[in-house]
Amino acid sequence: MSKRADELQQLRDQDDLGLGQVLAERRQELLQLRLQRATGQLEQHRRIREVRRGVARVETLLRARHLTDEAEEAG
Repeated sequence: MSKRADELQQLRDQDDLGLGQVLAERRQELLQLRLQRATGQLEQHRRIREVRRGVARVETLLRARHLTDEAEEAG
């Protein structure tokens, strides 16, 4: 498995509360990276893209779970 696939599987194994914590941590990291970029201290510009995609990945998992729960309640 690739590194990305391993990370995705770890995220899928977490419950909603754990995913919420991961999301908060990644958003905080993104904020710190943006501040570093604004002050000229950022050395790894690619890291912003990686963290943004990580945030999107977690949000996608949470949304999919939400939709699945709604479908089960309706059906």
